[in-house]
Amino acid sequence: MTTKMDVKLETVYQDVLKRNPGEVEFHQAVREVLETLGPVLAKYPEFRDRKIIERICEPERQIIFRVPWQDDRGEVQINRGFRVQYNSSLGPYKGGLRFHPSVYLGIIKFLGFEQIFKNALTGLPIGGGKGGSDFDPKGKSDNEVMRFCQSFMTELMRYIGEHTDVPAGDIGVGGREIGYMFGQYKRLTSRYEAGVLTGKGLDYGGSLVRTEATGYGATFFVKEMLEVRKDSFAGKTCTVSGSGNVAIYTIEKIHQLGGKVVACSDSNGVIHDDKGIDLDLVKQLKEVERRRIKDYVEYRKHARYLPGGNIWEIPCQVAMPSATQNELNGKDAALLVKNGCIAVGEGANMPTTPEGAKVFLDAKVAYGPGKAANAGGVATSALEMQQNASRDSWTFDYTEKRLANIMKNIHQNCWDAAEEFGAKGNYVVGANTAGFIRVAKAMVAHGLI
Repeated sequence: MTTKMDVKLETVYQDVLKRNPGEVEFHQAVREVLETLGPVLAKYPEFRDRKIIERICEPERQIIFRVPWQDDRGEVQINRGFRVQYNSSLGPYKGGLRFHPSVYLGIIKFLGFEQIFKNALTGLPIGGGKGGSDFDPKGKSDNEVMRFCQSFMTELMRYIGEHTDVPAGDIGVGGREIGYMFGQYKRLTSRYEAGVLTGKGLDYGGSLVRTEATGYGATFFVKEMLEVRKDSFAGKTCTVSGSGNVAIYTIEKIHQLGGKVVACSDSNGVIHDDKGIDLDLVKQLKEVERRRIKDYVEYRKHARYLPGGNIWEIPCQVAMPSATQNELNGKDAALLVKNGCIAVGEGANMPTTPEGAKVFLDAKVAYGPGKAANAGGVATSALEMQQNASRDSWTFDYTEKRLANIMKNIHQNCWDAAEEFGAKGNYVVGANTAGFIRVAKAMVAHGLI
Protein backbone atom coordinates (compact mmCIF):
# COMPACT_ATOMS: atom_id res chain seq x y z
CA MET A 1 0.00 0.00 0.00
CA THR A 2 3.11 2.17 0.22
CA THR A 3 2.01 3.84 3.48
CA LYS A 4 4.27 5.08 6.25
CA MET A 5 5.63 2.24 8.37
CA ASP A 6 6.31 2.24 12.11
CA VAL A 7 9.97 3.22 12.62
CA LYS A 8 10.93 0.00 14.42
CA LEU A 9 9.13 -2.10 11.85
CA GLU A 10 11.02 -0.24 9.11
CA THR A 11 14.22 -1.45 10.77
CA VAL A 12 12.91 -5.03 10.67
CA TYR A 13 11.98 -4.61 7.00
CA GLN A 14 15.44 -3.29 6.09
CA ASP A 15 16.94 -6.34 7.78
CA VAL A 16 14.66 -8.58 5.68
CA LEU A 17 15.95 -6.87 2.53
CA LYS A 18 19.57 -7.45 3.55
CA ARG A 19 19.05 -11.09 4.52
CA ASN A 20 17.02 -11.96 1.41
CA PRO A 21 18.55 -10.08 -1.56
CA GLY A 22 16.81 -10.22 -4.92
CA GLU A 23 13.59 -11.79 -3.65
CA VAL A 24 11.32 -8.95 -4.77
CA GLU A 25 7.97 -10.74 -4.38
CA PHE A 26 8.91 -11.78 -0.84
CA HIS A 27 9.95 -8.20 -0.03
CA GLN A 28 6.61 -6.92 -1.34
CA ALA A 29 4.59 -9.41 0.73
CA VAL A 30 6.51 -8.62 3.93
CA ARG A 31 6.21 -4.87 3.47
CA GLU A 32 2.47 -5.08 2.83
CA VAL A 33 1.99 -6.85 6.17
CA LEU A 34 4.43 -4.79 8.24
CA GLU A 35 2.86 -1.51 7.11
CA THR A 36 -0.34 -2.46 8.98
CA LEU A 37 1.09 -3.81 12.25
CA GLY A 38 2.14 -0.64 14.12
CA PRO A 39 -1.15 -0.36 16.07
CA VAL A 40 -1.06 -4.09 16.85
CA LEU A 41 2.36 -3.81 18.51
CA ALA A 42 1.15 -0.80 20.49
CA LYS A 43 -1.70 -2.91 21.90
CA TYR A 44 0.42 -6.06 22.36
CA PRO A 45 3.92 -4.90 23.41
CA GLU A 46 4.84 -8.49 24.27
CA PHE A 47 4.91 -9.24 20.53
CA ARG A 48 7.68 -6.68 20.13
CA ASP A 49 9.53 -7.87 23.23
CA ARG A 50 9.43 -11.51 22.04
CA LYS A 51 10.68 -10.49 18.56
CA ILE A 52 7.62 -12.10 16.96
CA ILE A 53 7.93 -9.99 13.79
CA GLU A 54 11.57 -10.88 13.31
CA ARG A 55 10.86 -14.56 13.89
CA ILE A 56 7.81 -14.67 11.63
CA CYS A 57 9.81 -13.16 8.74
CA GLU A 58 12.29 -16.05 8.89
CA PRO A 59 11.04 -19.46 7.70
CA GLU A 60 11.46 -22.34 10.11
CA ARG A 61 12.97 -24.40 7.29
CA GLN A 62 13.90 -23.86 3.62
CA ILE A 63 14.52 -26.93 1.46
CA ILE A 64 15.99 -26.80 -2.07
CA PHE A 65 16.69 -29.98 -4.02
CA ARG A 66 17.59 -31.34 -7.45
CA VAL A 67 14.88 -33.06 -9.51
CA PRO A 68 16.35 -35.22 -12.32
CA TRP A 69 13.94 -36.88 -14.76
CA GLN A 70 13.94 -38.36 -18.26
CA ASP A 71 11.84 -37.00 -21.13
CA ASP A 72 10.17 -39.05 -23.88
CA ARG A 73 13.26 -38.76 -26.09
CA GLY A 74 15.35 -40.39 -23.41
CA GLU A 75 17.18 -37.15 -22.51
CA VAL A 76 17.90 -36.36 -18.88
CA GLN A 77 16.39 -33.09 -17.62
CA ILE A 78 17.23 -31.30 -14.38
CA ASN A 79 14.85 -29.06 -12.46
CA ARG A 80 14.98 -27.48 -9.01
CA GLY A 81 12.49 -28.30 -6.27
CA PHE A 82 11.54 -26.19 -3.25
CA ARG A 83 9.63 -26.56 0.01
CA VAL A 84 9.55 -23.68 2.48
CA GLN A 85 8.12 -24.79 5.81
CA TYR A 86 7.36 -21.33 7.09
CA ASN A 87 5.47 -21.44 10.38
CA SER A 88 3.97 -24.34 12.35
CA SER A 89 2.63 -22.44 15.36
CA LEU A 90 -1.00 -23.29 14.51
CA GLY A 91 -0.56 -26.76 13.05
CA PRO A 92 1.29 -28.76 10.39
CA TYR A 93 2.65 -26.74 7.49
CA LYS A 94 -0.05 -26.37 4.82
CA GLY A 95 0.25 -24.87 1.37
CA GLY A 96 0.36 -25.73 -2.30
CA LEU A 97 2.99 -26.82 -4.79
CA ARG A 98 3.51 -24.62 -7.87
CA PHE A 99 5.06 -25.99 -11.08
CA HIS A 100 5.95 -23.05 -13.34
CA PRO A 101 9.13 -21.76 -15.04
CA SER A 102 8.97 -18.55 -12.96
CA VAL A 103 9.38 -20.42 -9.66
CA TYR A 104 12.44 -19.57 -7.58
CA LEU A 105 13.03 -19.28 -3.84
CA GLY A 106 11.65 -15.71 -3.60
CA ILE A 107 8.30 -16.74 -5.14
CA ILE A 108 7.96 -19.70 -2.78
CA LYS A 109 8.84 -17.56 0.26
CA PHE A 110 6.31 -14.87 -0.72
CA LEU A 111 3.61 -17.52 -1.12
CA GLY A 112 4.56 -19.23 2.14
CA PHE A 113 4.58 -15.94 4.06
CA GLU A 114 1.09 -15.10 2.76
CA GLN A 115 -0.03 -18.63 3.58
CA ILE A 116 0.73 -18.18 7.30
CA PHE A 117 -1.88 -15.45 7.69
CA LYS A 118 -4.35 -16.91 5.20
CA ASN A 119 -4.38 -20.22 7.07
CA ALA A 120 -4.71 -18.42 10.40
CA LEU A 121 -7.78 -16.56 9.12
CA THR A 122 -9.60 -19.84 8.39
CA GLY A 123 -9.67 -20.57 12.13
CA LEU A 124 -8.48 -24.11 11.38
CA PRO A 125 -5.39 -25.79 12.91
CA ILE A 126 -2.96 -25.40 10.01
CA GLY A 127 0.41 -23.67 9.74
CA GLY A 128 1.91 -22.01 6.66
CA GLY A 129 4.15 -23.45 3.96
CA LYS A 130 4.63 -23.53 0.20
CA GLY A 131 6.62 -25.41 -2.41
CA GLY A 132 7.10 -26.15 -6.06
CA SER A 133 9.51 -26.34 -8.95
CA ASP A 134 10.61 -24.47 -12.07
CA PHE A 135 9.28 -27.43 -14.10
CA ASP A 136 6.71 -26.48 -16.75
CA PRO A 137 3.97 -29.11 -17.27
CA LYS A 138 2.71 -27.31 -20.41
CA GLY A 139 3.53 -29.25 -23.54
CA LYS A 140 4.67 -32.32 -21.60
CA SER A 141 3.17 -35.76 -22.10
CA ASP A 142 1.42 -37.55 -19.26
CA ASN A 143 4.39 -39.90 -18.98
CA GLU A 144 6.83 -36.98 -18.72
CA VAL A 145 4.72 -35.35 -16.03
CA MET A 146 4.53 -38.67 -14.19
CA ARG A 147 8.30 -39.20 -14.28
CA PHE A 148 8.92 -35.66 -13.05
CA CYS A 149 6.36 -35.97 -10.23
CA GLN A 150 7.84 -39.29 -9.11
CA SER A 151 11.34 -37.81 -8.98
CA PHE A 152 10.06 -34.71 -7.17
CA MET A 153 8.26 -36.81 -4.54
CA THR A 154 11.25 -39.12 -4.06
CA GLU A 155 13.00 -36.17 -2.40
CA LEU A 156 10.01 -34.30 -0.97
CA MET A 157 8.72 -37.34 0.93
CA ARG A 158 11.57 -36.97 3.43
CA TYR A 159 10.02 -33.77 4.77
CA ILE A 160 6.22 -34.25 4.69
CA GLY A 161 3.53 -36.21 6.53
CA GLU A 162 0.00 -35.73 7.81
CA HIS A 163 1.28 -34.40 11.17
CA THR A 164 4.24 -32.50 9.69
CA ASP A 165 3.59 -30.88 6.32
CA VAL A 166 0.62 -31.38 4.00
CA PRO A 167 1.13 -30.02 0.45
CA ALA A 168 -1.65 -29.40 -2.06
CA GLY A 169 -1.88 -28.08 -5.62
CA ASP A 170 -1.29 -24.60 -7.00
CA ILE A 171 -0.51 -23.28 -10.50
CA GLY A 172 0.56 -26.21 -12.71
CA VAL A 173 -0.40 -28.82 -10.12
CA GLY A 174 -3.84 -30.34 -10.46
CA GLY A 175 -5.42 -33.74 -9.90
CA ARG A 176 -3.09 -35.47 -12.36
CA GLU A 177 0.07 -34.25 -10.64
CA ILE A 178 -1.28 -34.88 -7.12
CA GLY A 179 -2.18 -38.43 -8.15
CA TYR A 180 1.30 -39.20 -9.45
CA MET A 181 2.92 -37.75 -6.32
CA PHE A 182 0.57 -39.59 -3.96
CA GLY A 183 1.26 -42.87 -5.75
CA GLN A 184 5.02 -42.36 -5.40
CA TYR A 185 4.71 -41.42 -1.72
CA LYS A 186 2.68 -44.59 -1.07
CA ARG A 187 5.23 -46.68 -2.99
CA LEU A 188 8.22 -45.28 -1.06
CA THR A 189 6.68 -45.36 2.42
CA SER A 190 4.50 -48.49 2.16
CA ARG A 191 1.77 -46.44 3.90
CA TYR A 192 -1.64 -45.36 2.67
CA GLU A 193 -1.39 -41.98 4.37
CA ALA A 194 -4.30 -40.17 2.73
CA GLY A 195 -3.76 -37.04 4.81
CA VAL A 196 -0.28 -36.35 3.43
CA LEU A 197 -1.59 -34.53 0.32
CA THR A 198 -4.82 -32.68 -0.40
CA GLY A 199 -6.49 -32.08 -3.72
CA LYS A 200 -6.61 -35.84 -4.28
CA GLY A 201 -9.04 -37.58 -6.63
CA LEU A 202 -12.43 -38.49 -5.19
CA ASP A 203 -11.69 -42.21 -5.68
CA TYR A 204 -8.82 -42.19 -3.20
CA GLY A 205 -9.55 -39.75 -0.39
CA GLY A 206 -10.27 -36.44 -2.08
CA SER A 207 -12.96 -34.04 -0.95
CA LEU A 208 -15.97 -32.80 -2.86
CA VAL A 209 -15.79 -29.01 -3.43
CA ARG A 210 -11.95 -29.01 -3.27
CA THR A 211 -11.76 -28.37 -7.02
CA GLU A 212 -14.22 -25.49 -6.77
CA ALA A 213 -13.10 -24.19 -3.40
CA THR A 214 -10.78 -21.26 -4.20
CA GLY A 215 -13.07 -19.80 -6.83
CA TYR A 216 -16.22 -20.40 -4.82
CA GLY A 217 -14.58 -19.04 -1.67
CA ALA A 218 -13.40 -15.83 -3.34
CA THR A 219 -16.92 -15.26 -4.67
CA PHE A 220 -18.44 -15.92 -1.24
CA PHE A 221 -16.06 -13.34 0.24
CA VAL A 222 -17.07 -10.70 -2.33
CA LYS A 223 -20.72 -11.57 -1.66
CA GLU A 224 -20.12 -10.73 2.02
CA MET A 225 -18.38 -7.45 1.11
CA LEU A 226 -21.32 -6.47 -1.09
CA GLU A 227 -23.89 -7.41 1.56
CA VAL A 228 -22.22 -5.08 4.07
CA ARG A 229 -22.91 -2.36 1.50
CA LYS A 230 -26.54 -3.52 1.10
CA ASP A 231 -25.74 -4.85 -2.37
CA SER A 232 -25.34 -8.20 -4.16
CA PHE A 233 -24.01 -9.88 -7.31
CA ALA A 234 -27.46 -9.74 -8.92
CA GLY A 235 -27.24 -7.98 -12.27
CA LYS A 236 -23.54 -7.10 -11.87
CA THR A 237 -21.17 -7.18 -14.84
CA CYS A 238 -17.97 -8.97 -13.79
CA THR A 239 -14.53 -9.78 -15.19
CA VAL A 240 -12.36 -12.69 -14.03
CA SER A 241 -8.74 -12.88 -15.11
CA GLY A 242 -7.31 -16.30 -15.86
CA SER A 243 -9.07 -19.40 -17.18
CA GLY A 244 -7.64 -22.07 -14.91
CA ASN A 245 -9.22 -23.77 -11.95
CA VAL A 246 -9.69 -20.65 -9.79
CA ALA A 247 -11.13 -18.54 -12.61
CA ILE A 248 -13.48 -21.25 -13.88
CA TYR A 249 -15.15 -21.80 -10.51
CA THR A 250 -15.23 -18.10 -9.72
CA ILE A 251 -17.19 -17.65 -12.94
CA GLU A 252 -19.47 -20.55 -12.03
CA LYS A 253 -20.36 -19.20 -8.59
CA ILE A 254 -20.83 -15.61 -9.86
CA HIS A 255 -23.34 -16.90 -12.41
CA GLN A 256 -25.13 -18.88 -9.69
CA LEU A 257 -25.39 -15.71 -7.59
CA GLY A 258 -26.91 -13.70 -10.43
CA GLY A 259 -23.88 -11.89 -11.83
CA LYS A 260 -22.68 -11.99 -15.45
CA VAL A 261 -19.00 -12.57 -16.26
CA VAL A 262 -18.15 -11.01 -19.61
CA ALA A 263 -14.40 -11.61 -19.82
CA CYS A 264 -11.68 -14.10 -18.88
CA SER A 265 -8.11 -14.59 -20.07
CA ASP A 266 -4.93 -16.62 -20.28
CA SER A 267 -1.29 -15.64 -20.68
CA ASN A 268 -1.78 -15.01 -24.41
CA GLY A 269 -4.90 -12.87 -24.48
CA VAL A 270 -8.44 -12.00 -23.39
CA ILE A 271 -11.90 -13.23 -24.36
CA HIS A 272 -14.68 -10.62 -24.22
CA ASP A 273 -18.19 -12.02 -24.54
CA ASP A 274 -20.75 -9.34 -23.74
CA LYS A 275 -23.54 -11.94 -23.72
CA GLY A 276 -21.82 -13.69 -20.81
CA ILE A 277 -19.02 -16.23 -20.78
CA ASP A 278 -20.15 -19.72 -21.82
CA LEU A 279 -18.74 -21.63 -18.87
CA ASP A 280 -19.35 -25.10 -20.29
CA LEU A 281 -17.28 -24.14 -23.33
CA VAL A 282 -14.44 -22.78 -21.20
CA LYS A 283 -14.43 -25.99 -19.15
CA GLN A 284 -14.32 -28.10 -22.31
CA LEU A 285 -11.43 -26.10 -23.76
CA LYS A 286 -9.35 -25.80 -20.60
CA GLU A 287 -10.15 -28.84 -18.45
CA VAL A 288 -10.79 -31.49 -21.07
CA GLU A 289 -8.93 -30.49 -24.25
CA ARG A 290 -6.18 -28.38 -22.60
CA ARG A 291 -6.46 -25.72 -25.33
CA ARG A 292 -5.84 -21.97 -25.25
CA ILE A 293 -8.65 -19.53 -24.51
CA LYS A 294 -8.41 -18.00 -28.02
CA ASP A 295 -10.22 -21.07 -29.36
CA TYR A 296 -13.37 -19.83 -27.59
CA VAL A 297 -14.23 -17.62 -30.58
CA GLU A 298 -14.39 -20.65 -32.89
CA TYR A 299 -17.61 -21.61 -31.13
CA ARG A 300 -18.95 -18.20 -30.02
CA LYS A 301 -18.59 -16.11 -33.16
CA HIS A 302 -19.93 -12.91 -31.56
CA ALA A 303 -17.19 -12.93 -28.90
CA ARG A 304 -13.92 -11.02 -29.30
CA TYR A 305 -10.44 -12.37 -28.75
CA LEU A 306 -7.90 -9.70 -27.82
CA PRO A 307 -4.37 -11.11 -28.27
CA GLY A 308 -2.12 -9.67 -25.59
CA GLY A 309 -5.12 -7.69 -24.35
CA ASN A 310 -5.65 -6.15 -20.93
CA ILE A 311 -8.77 -7.54 -19.26
CA TRP A 312 -8.92 -4.58 -16.86
CA GLU A 313 -9.77 -2.24 -19.76
CA ILE A 314 -13.18 -3.92 -20.03
CA PRO A 315 -15.75 -2.06 -17.89
CA CYS A 316 -17.17 -4.03 -14.97
CA GLN A 317 -18.67 -3.55 -11.53
CA VAL A 318 -16.85 -6.49 -9.94
CA ALA A 319 -13.27 -7.51 -10.83
CA MET A 320 -11.77 -10.83 -9.75
CA PRO A 321 -8.02 -11.07 -10.50
CA SER A 322 -7.49 -14.84 -10.49
CA ALA A 323 -4.37 -15.51 -12.58
CA THR A 324 -1.05 -14.65 -10.93
CA GLN A 325 0.87 -12.17 -8.76
CA ASN A 326 1.15 -8.49 -9.74
CA GLU A 327 -1.17 -8.77 -12.74
CA LEU A 328 -3.15 -5.62 -11.84
CA ASN A 329 -1.17 -2.37 -11.45
CA GLY A 330 -2.01 1.18 -10.42
CA LYS A 331 -2.98 2.26 -13.93
CA ASP A 332 -5.29 -0.75 -14.29
CA ALA A 333 -6.88 -0.04 -10.90
CA ALA A 334 -7.50 3.61 -11.79
CA LEU A 335 -9.17 2.52 -15.05
CA LEU A 336 -11.38 0.01 -13.23
CA VAL A 337 -12.49 2.68 -10.75
CA LYS A 338 -13.15 5.16 -13.57
CA ASN A 339 -15.29 2.56 -15.36
CA GLY A 340 -17.48 1.96 -12.29
CA CYS A 341 -15.87 -0.97 -10.46
CA ILE A 342 -17.19 -1.16 -6.89
CA ALA A 343 -15.66 -4.45 -5.64
CA VAL A 344 -12.46 -6.43 -6.19
CA GLY A 345 -11.85 -9.95 -4.87
CA GLU A 346 -8.42 -11.51 -5.30
CA GLY A 347 -8.63 -15.14 -6.36
CA ALA A 348 -4.88 -15.24 -6.99
CA ASN A 349 -2.10 -14.59 -4.48
CA MET A 350 -1.06 -10.91 -4.40
CA PRO A 351 -2.38 -10.16 -7.92
CA THR A 352 -2.63 -6.42 -7.25
CA THR A 353 0.50 -4.29 -6.96
CA PRO A 354 0.86 -1.95 -3.95
CA GLU A 355 0.02 1.00 -6.21
CA GLY A 356 -3.15 -0.75 -7.40
CA ALA A 357 -4.22 -1.60 -3.86
CA LYS A 358 -3.77 2.05 -2.83
CA VAL A 359 -6.02 3.18 -5.70
CA PHE A 360 -8.78 0.83 -4.60
CA LEU A 361 -8.51 1.77 -0.93
CA ASP A 362 -8.44 5.51 -1.67
CA ALA A 363 -11.51 5.14 -3.90
CA LYS A 364 -13.37 3.20 -1.15
CA VAL A 365 -13.76 0.18 -3.43
CA ALA A 366 -14.59 -3.00 -1.51
CA TYR A 367 -11.17 -4.62 -1.86
CA GLY A 368 -10.67 -8.21 -0.64
CA PRO A 369 -6.95 -9.12 -0.54
CA GLY A 370 -5.91 -12.65 -1.48
CA LYS A 371 -4.95 -13.80 2.00
CA ALA A 372 -8.61 -13.37 2.97
CA ALA A 373 -10.55 -13.71 -0.29
CA ASN A 374 -8.84 -16.81 -1.66
CA ALA A 375 -8.56 -18.69 1.63
CA GLY A 376 -11.35 -21.04 0.53
CA GLY A 377 -8.92 -23.37 -1.20
CA VAL A 378 -6.79 -24.07 1.84
CA ALA A 379 -9.87 -24.12 4.08
CA THR A 380 -11.36 -26.94 2.03
CA SER A 381 -7.98 -28.68 2.00
CA ALA A 382 -8.18 -28.66 5.79
CA LEU A 383 -11.69 -30.10 5.55
CA GLU A 384 -10.24 -32.85 3.33
CA MET A 385 -7.67 -33.52 6.06
CA GLN A 386 -10.53 -33.86 8.59
CA GLN A 387 -12.33 -36.37 6.37
CA ASN A 388 -9.14 -38.37 5.85
CA ALA A 389 -8.41 -38.44 9.59
CA SER A 390 -11.89 -39.73 10.39
CA ARG A 391 -12.06 -42.08 7.34
CA ASP A 392 -15.17 -40.16 6.30
CA SER A 393 -16.60 -38.59 3.14
CA TRP A 394 -18.95 -35.60 3.15
CA THR A 395 -21.55 -34.59 0.59
CA PHE A 396 -21.02 -31.68 -1.82
CA ASP A 397 -23.78 -29.60 -0.22
CA TYR A 398 -22.48 -30.15 3.32
CA THR A 399 -18.91 -29.27 2.37
CA GLU A 400 -19.98 -26.20 0.40
CA LYS A 401 -21.99 -24.97 3.39
CA ARG A 402 -18.90 -25.43 5.59
CA LEU A 403 -16.87 -23.43 3.07
CA ALA A 404 -19.47 -20.64 2.85
CA ASN A 405 -19.55 -20.38 6.64
CA ILE A 406 -15.75 -20.25 6.88
CA MET A 407 -15.63 -17.42 4.31
CA LYS A 408 -18.38 -15.57 6.18
CA ASN A 409 -16.37 -15.86 9.40
CA ILE A 410 -13.17 -14.71 7.67
CA HIS A 411 -15.01 -11.65 6.36
CA GLN A 412 -16.41 -10.87 9.82
CA ASN A 413 -13.02 -11.30 11.50
CA CYS A 414 -11.35 -9.00 8.95
CA TRP A 415 -14.13 -6.43 9.32
CA ASP A 416 -13.93 -6.47 13.13
CA ALA A 417 -10.11 -6.29 13.22
CA ALA A 418 -10.03 -3.37 10.78
CA GLU A 419 -12.54 -1.46 12.91
CA GLU A 420 -10.65 -2.28 16.13
CA PHE A 421 -7.43 -0.84 14.74
CA GLY A 422 -8.94 2.33 13.27
CA ALA A 423 -9.33 1.32 9.63
CA LYS A 424 -13.03 0.47 9.26
CA GLY A 425 -13.78 -1.22 5.93
CA ASN A 426 -10.11 -1.78 5.09
CA TYR A 427 -9.83 -5.52 4.53
CA VAL A 428 -6.06 -5.34 4.02
CA VAL A 429 -5.59 -4.07 7.56
CA GLY A 430 -8.23 -6.46 8.84
CA ALA A 431 -6.75 -9.57 7.21
CA ASN A 432 -3.19 -8.77 8.22
CA THR A 433 -3.98 -7.91 11.84
CA ALA A 434 -6.46 -10.73 12.50
CA GLY A 435 -4.18 -13.36 10.98
CA PHE A 436 -1.04 -12.01 12.62
CA ILE A 437 -2.55 -11.79 16.11
CA ARG A 438 -3.68 -15.42 16.06
CA VAL A 439 -0.24 -16.65 14.95
CA ALA A 440 1.62 -14.31 17.33
CA LYS A 441 -0.35 -15.47 20.38
CA ALA A 442 0.47 -19.08 19.56
CA MET A 443 4.15 -18.25 19.11
CA VAL A 444 4.24 -16.52 22.49
CA ALA A 445 2.56 -19.53 24.11
CA HIS A 446 5.13 -21.94 22.62
CA GLY A 447 8.13 -20.04 23.96
CA LEU A 448 11.35 -19.28 22.15
CA ILE A 449 11.54 -21.91 19.42
